[in-house]
Amino acid sequence: MATVNETTAVEIENQQPEQGARGIVKRKPVFVKVGDLKPGTNGHTLAVKVLTATTVLDKKSRNSSSFSSRPGAANTRIAECLIGDETGTILFTARNDQVDLMKAGNTVIIRNAKIDMFKGSMRLAVDKWGRIEVTEPASFTVKEDNNLSLVEYELVNVAE
Repeated sequence: MATVNETTAVEIENQQPEQGARGIVKRKPVFVKVGDLKPGTNGHTLAVKVLTATTVLDKKSRNSSSFSSRPGAANTRIAECLIGDETGTILFTARNDQVDLMKAGNTVIIRNAKIDMFKGSMRLAVDKWGRIEVTEPASFTVKEDNNLSLVEYELVNVAE
């Protein structure tokens, strides 16, 4: 005879929609356009072309044989990449392994990106929870005269 808990678990299992490997329900990605990005937002999925990629930091570790604060901290690379789609462009900050994917001319899909504010302007970034993948070349032409990173924002405190 099945207990109440076993019965409800089976019933619940049968009612769940299609699930991933760990029982997590995955939702379909919602692609956003560069022109729709706003400060302080995150979780963006975009399909963009890389226009330029400029390395701003390529720091090798001081001594690879010495112990480090974290494993695999051999060197740090940061590149600023101008990316865009048919609605506009924005600067993307690529870090370490991401630099290799963000080559000028590539079309990439950026998942779970966030907007960072740097000196009052927006930058797009992907942390450890996000993902970048190179895809087949896109058919759109990039609207280069709408660079969202050139717009300066100011933090204003609103008194209640």
